[in-house]
Amino acid sequence: MPDQLPNLQALSLFVAVVDEGGLGAGARKLGMYQPNASRMIGQLETQAGVPLLDRSPRGARPTSAGLLYAAHARELLEAAGDFSAWLRHSRDEDTLDLRVGASMTIAENLMPAWLTDLRRSSPRVRVDLNVLNSTQVLEQVRSGELQLGFIETPHVPRWVHALSLRQDELVLVVASHHPWARRTEPVSIQELATTALVVREGGSGTRDAFEELVPQAASTPPVQQLSSNGAVRIAVASGAGPAVLSMLAVRTQLEAGQLVRVPVAGARLRRPLTAVWKGPRRLGGPAADLVAAATATTAATVSTTSTAPDG
Repeated sequence: MPDQLPNLQALSLFVAVVDEGGLGAGARKLGMYQPNASRMIGQLETQAGVPLLDRSPRGARPTSAGLLYAAHARELLEAAGDFSAWLRHSRDEDTLDLRVGASMTIAENLMPAWLTDLRRSSPRVRVDLNVLNSTQVLEQVRSGELQLGFIETPHVPRWVHALSLRQDELVLVVASHHPWARRTEPVSIQELATTALVVREGGSGTRDAFEELVPQAASTPPVQQLSSNGAVRIAVASGAGPAVLSMLAVRTQLEAGQLVRVPVAGARLRRPLTAVWKGPRRLGGPAADLVAAATATTAATVSTTSTAPDG
């Protein structure tokens, strides 16, 4: 098999035998059992077609062919080492990690399309996405656990840079068999505020935004408090009570007739969806690429707020 490429481990062993002055010493240097080492050297000699070692009771010494063989083996091993180093460097260079946190409505309804667009434009970026509520996203952005966050609360703290991506509409929904599903008149803000609702947990951007838009609602105990949009939808559909959720979170259920939208008298309930980050005001790298993907698929506003950290 003269054209077969040599085994790099066997070449390393042969060079170790030459350097250490014996088969046993060379095998020990590589952590190899001597019988296995002897068999491996024999395979090299068969492939080379000439003896590579002179074996004697005093040890194993390279033949003249073996010395030449060892010199070329060193060149090949050095080249293999360079190739491995290049491969590791290339792999590291080709992957850019981005730690992102997103509130639930954004994560469920917008983030998949943003990540698809990011993958097309920046295939080197690998996103580690954490689905949290808005308060948790802000906490982890502040601590440095997240490089970029997407929140749904209108309460944007002073210590972050923020870019408003779009306005999101909150809608009142009930089960198809709920009495409000057959109403001909809109629900007033006062009636909505004094009705026990199915709500998200404290810290949720959806709940924060609703209670800012309808402050009286904060003093009305909820009928249920749940930790995901999906759980709220199921509870509403089962007849637990009304809920106020993002149109993004209920559009499919409204179209399927599983939920019914109930008009609310007065202004429409809207809240911003916002990208937040710390550090330099101007985003760069993978974070900028993801925000660009987000703004490309939303009606992004052009105003950016930024202030110094408050400590």
